[in-house]
Formats: sequence, structure tokens, C-alpha cells
Amino acid sequence: MTEHGVRWSAEQVLALAPDAASREAGSRLGAAGPWSETGSSADGTVWGLCKGGGSGPYRTVVDTADASGLACACTCPSRKVPCKHALGLLLLWAEGDGAVPRGEPPAWAVQERKGREERAAERRTTGSGGSSSGTADPEAARRRAERRAERITAGATELEQRLADLLRGGLAAAEQAGYELWEETAARMVDAQAPGLAARVRELGAIPGSGPGWPVRLLEECALLHLLDQGWLGRERLPQELAATVRSRVGLPGAAQGPPVRDRWLVLAQYDTADAKLTTRRIWLYGTASRRTALLLSYGAAGRAPELALPVGLALDAEVSAYPGAAGRVALGERFAPPAPTGTRPEGVPTAEAAARYGEALRADPWLESVPVTLERVVPVPDGDSWQLADADEDTALPLTPVARSRPGLWRLVALSGGAPVKVFGECGHRGFTPLTAWPRGEGEAVPLY
Repeated sequence: MTEHGVRWSAEQVLALAPDAASREAGSRLGAAGPWSETGSSADGTVWGLCKGGGSGPYRTVVDTADASGLACACTCPSRKVPCKHALGLLLLWAEGDGAVPRGEPPAWAVQERKGREERAAERRTTGSGGSSSGTADPEAARRRAERRAERITAGATELEQRLADLLRGGLAAAEQAGYELWEETAARMVDAQAPGLAARVRELGAIPGSGPGWPVRLLEECALLHLLDQGWLGRERLPQELAATVRSRVGLPGAAQGPPVRDRWLVLAQYDTADAKLTTRRIWLYGTASRRTALLLSYGAAGRAPELALPVGLALDAEVSAYPGAAGRVALGERFAPPAPTGTRPEGVPTAEAAARYGEALRADPWLESVPVTLERVVPVPDGDSWQLADADEDTALPLTPVARSRPGLWRLVALSGGAPVKVFGECGHRGFTPLTAWPRGEGEAVPLY
């Protein structure tokens, strides 16, 4: 149960939005005008009727005390989680009892919540059932794994030949070949059941003609892909941890095998990325006792946000288990309480140490794009046509990535700093630093920047 009476901030609510369009639409619904019969109960349930385009209002129910994260039910046709109506209702609830008074939930709200709980239980049962049947015959599972490994080996061998042909013909020819060649190669890797290789091949296809310096970038990515191919073909000779990393990068699924670690996990950041087939949600956690940063991944079909949503800035008392060979990735286990407010902030480091941490991480995973890190005292400053985070205590700085420079979150960070040092969490890699969350000087809640 929540500490009822403690409400999320508007920033924490908007950080749950699956995309910018939902954030904007939810903000418009965060006013009393379209709502009726709103209320909240002592058990953390928030409900309301929202005027919609249909014959009747949409019935929206949100369980803020669900230990598994944000739980929403809405009769609107949206496939996004949370939908704009849930976001609007939570924004209204964040204003206080005047907008969403305390009371007992009406029958329709109880029914909507019960229906959501039953559907969630059914999904868990189906999932566990599939898992049981999959492990019922270990010999059959072993044979399937061997057949898949053979397909991946054949795909990696073919990919090596295509990379050799590319380099033999010269990188300039890559621009003339067009994207179709790479898409066909990626399809071959999908047939080989190596989705990790397929994704990297598609990235190669987007590089030629992408701007000044593209041949250098293409050569770098070819080298990394060649390294991954060779890692797979020679995996029996690799150290155990590096071999597990190679299997993960190629795209072989693995199960969380690490011992459960219980901690009070601070939700540092949450953001989605999407392609034609899948929406991936990344949630960064920080163990307030273990001082460990961990990554939760959640998936949804194309155009549909994953169901797991955790408010940035709150803490969750839960167990997590680590995946082998996946840098920082964990599976969320038993949850002992819903997300609740905390005054704890993650430990920060200077910019020089952040860069050093990324360099160290590359020794274990050469394909790593970035590492999570919190910068202790930095100031966003312009750097010609770009921006950087200057260390307030050392004569060092980290450039911002092109992606970070194009987001509105940059100006939110600049406004929060006002020229003074702030604490910033983000991802540090070879392209620079991407800020995801910041904390103001002194006391104050986390401010999502994504």
C-alpha cells in the first residue's frame, strides 16, 4: 500500500507517458473540465469519467498502489499504457483532494479494476504454463538449442563473406548499393535466428550517405560486426562471461540466473524506443543500499507501449535478479511494496570518472553503446554549435550526444541549472552523454529530461 496522502508530482506523472503525443494529450486532460465523478480511495485507487467522442464517457481507473508498477484500466480504444485519459486523471489527482476528493469507489470502478486484475492473472498463468511446457523435455530443448546454434553459425559465416565482399569492393560502393542490399542481408540473419546480427546489419544500411564522415562510421560498425561474428564462431574459446555477452549480443534469449537482490530501488529514468516490430521500454534503477545501477527492459508490440511503468523519482522495495552477459540488465522479482517517495539521490562521480567507467566496461563488452552514470556537479554550457556538461570541480567536460541536443529536455536542464551545478543521471558512451534525469541544488524532486 502507498503512503496514502502522498501524491506524485506532475513531472512524475508525465514521465510515465509512452510518447510525446500522449504527454501532450494527457496534459490537456489534466483539468477538471472533461471529468466527472472523480475520486480516490485509501487503498490507492483513482477513478473518473472522462468526456470522449463516443456516446458515453470513458471510465478510467488507476491503481497507484500496485506493487508491480502503474496499473491502469480505461474503456477508451487506445492501446497505449498509460493512455491519455489515465495521464490526465493522474495529473488532476496530483493537484490534491480539491480536484479528486477522497471517497469509496463506485461499482463501475471496482469492476474495471477487478477486470484488469483478472486479465493480468490470466497472462501470468499463461506465461508460467508456457514456461513449464518448455522445460518438460530437457532433451528436446537441448536439440532445439543445438539446431538454432547451427543456424546462427551458418548466418555468421555468410555475414563474414558479405563484409569481406564489401571491403574488397571499397566502401564507396556501399552508397551506390542502396539500403535494399542491407535489408536483404538482415532478412537472412532473421532466417538464421540471430536477431542481434540482423539489427546491426540494418544499422549498417543506414550509414552510407548519412552525412560527413560516413565512411569512417561504416568502417567502425563493420569492425564491430566482424568482431561479434568471430566471437560467436570462436565462442568455445572465450571466457565464460564474455561468451555469455556474445550470446546475448547475437540475440540468444537467456534467463535471469543471478541470486535475488532485495533493495529499495530508486527509479532513475524511463524511456521508450521503437522499431517496426517492437516497442522497448528501458527503466533504470538505483539500489539505495547496494549502490548498484540496474536496467529493466519491458516490451510491447509495434505501436503499443509496454505495460510496466514506474514513476521516476520514487523508490520500489523489490528483488531483482541479473541476466548473464547483459550489462546491468535484471529481471524484476517479488515486490514488497508499491513505489513510494524517497529523499535519496544516487551517488555521483566527476566527468573524468564517468568516461573511465565506460572505457572499463568496454573490456567486458566491446559492443556496449553506453553505461549508466550519475554526474555529481555539472553545468550545461554551450560549446560552439553544440553543448557539453562541464565539471564544476575539475577542468573536464562531456559533450552531449546529438540526440540529447535535439530534445526539449536540454532546455529543461539549462533552466534547472541556471548556470549553477546540478546532479544529472544519464548514459555515457562514445558519442557523448545523454542526460535523462536531473536534481536541483539542495532539496527537490527528480526532473525527467527525456
